[in-house]
Amino acid sequence: MSEKILEKDELESMLVGVGILGTGGGGDPEFFGKPLVEWDLKRGREYRIISPEKVKDDAFIVSGGYAGSVSAYTSIGDMLQKWEERYELLEALRIMESIFNRKVDHVVPFELGGANTPAILSLAARIGISAIDGDGLGRAAPETQMSSFLGHGISITPMPFVDREGNAIIVKHAASYTYPDELMRLALDLNGGVGANNHYPMNGKQLKMSVIPNTITFSIKVGDAVLNAIDSKRDPVEAFVEISKGFELFKGRVKEMRGKDIQAHYIAEATLEGLDEYSGKTMKIIFKNEAMLAKINGQTVTVFPDLICMINPETGKGIMATSIKPGIEIAVVGVPAHERLRECLKNENGRKAFSPSRYGFPEIKYEPIEDLIKKLS
Repeated sequence: MSEKILEKDELESMLVGVGILGTGGGGDPEFFGKPLVEWDLKRGREYRIISPEKVKDDAFIVSGGYAGSVSAYTSIGDMLQKWEERYELLEALRIMESIFNRKVDHVVPFELGGANTPAILSLAARIGISAIDGDGLGRAAPETQMSSFLGHGISITPMPFVDREGNAIIVKHAASYTYPDELMRLALDLNGGVGANNHYPMNGKQLKMSVIPNTITFSIKVGDAVLNAIDSKRDPVEAFVEISKGFELFKGRVKEMRGKDIQAHYIAEATLEGLDEYSGKTMKIIFKNEAMLAKINGQTVTVFPDLICMINPETGKGIMATSIKPGIEIAVVGVPAHERLRECLKNENGRKAFSPSRYGFPEIKYEPIEDLIKKLS
């Protein structure tokens, strides 16, 4: 079994990478990820990853992460101290182990993000196992069923959920794939807006056919490319476009940002006015925690699960949805989702799970970004 221990500089690059690839959600790497990583490293914890193809077919793997509105995280210092006594992700994992009566061999992040990627790495470090170099999306997403795991036939349930007060619920079985997430959101509304879950229990064989592979190492490469561009006074947006094989969609200044919390989601719409070669154009971005839909002058240019990455053109770092304010400048880059994630749209469960109706646009149909940008007038 070949495992890799992530060094401090790799983790710093990873946080930059997941901050961009998280598409506005998944947790703020500066507020959440960086303090957690530093906290763990000071305590001698090792963040170990293993490539999916190195995992044994009969290994027991679970996914998971923290859930709640991206606006619910307010005090990381208190949270880190409390986690030394009660780490909700660990409590959820222990419940999962008790259900299956076996120890978890590896954990896999549900998504890429400044909170949920380091949180899963921290979980693995606290119990002395490795995290999978991969995740369920290759980006972040607002709902538990929005995952390559579900799209490739792996059950969300059983799904233990533990909130910050220690309340625990288990969704043993669900007739609807949206029910576990919807029930969890009700629980989040009742108590503090933040909690942790475990879900998608699977074996190594199932992991290999469903995971978006090597996304942690890719996040490190993204961070390296952006940081190297800044150091050499090159355009970090161009560096990201190159390494991600994405498309620069827009550069603009935020004219308006309207958002509010609804059922433990941050629902928002940003309006950008174009700058430079985009002068005279307007972009609208729709958020459900993450950026889900982008339009230029009313014409759709990117639809989830393809990535809408928002970058500070000066620092090269990703911009969180909750940090978008009128007056700030944003570069927007669209990136094709991993082909394995797109495969989910070929079956009925995947189409329903990823449907734009989940964020208020039932009239929108998914089309690949590379096709949509060809239609731009």
